[in-house]
Amino acid sequence: MSDLLSIYLNDHLAGATAGVELVRRAQASNEGTELGALLAELSAELESDRESLRQTMAGLSIAESKAKVAAGWSAEKLGRLKLNGQLRGYSPLSRMLELEGLQGGIAAKKSLWEALDATIAGRLPTIDFAALAARAESQLDRLAPHRREAALAAFGAATAAAGS
Repeated sequence: MSDLLSIYLNDHLAGATAGVELVRRAQASNEGTELGALLAELSAELESDRESLRQTMAGLSIAESKAKVAAGWSAEKLGRLKLNGQLRGYSPLSRMLELEGLQGGIAAKKSLWEALDATIAGRLPTIDFAALAARAESQLDRLAPHRREAALAAFGAATAAAGS
């Protein structure tokens, strides 16, 4: 069973690494905006969440897989090669895809904390998995209106014209 937990936690650590890199990139691309300010908050929170995961792993004597962490970092960098409807630069589709990626990662992280709260919380009483899950829910709630705005910016005009 601990092999399965080790794989699970290392997979989430790889995802957390990709998420931290993604939120940093999105923040830089949206500097000086309301979204940029939210992404700065989320960046600090995602880094803290990743550290909580590392503390969980250490508390359970689970070694970090350097290969998986490197894969998470690399996956985020490769994701930058995704076509965004422009030859160069940032587009409304870029923002939409970044926010969807963050939403998916945060939802997975929320599930992680809930699973750990249900299974191992008693072994690590200093880590409040329920509070971490609640913070992930808050992150999703704060991100949602910006994701809707990004969808309207990327697709609103196109869908309105198609409906005419």
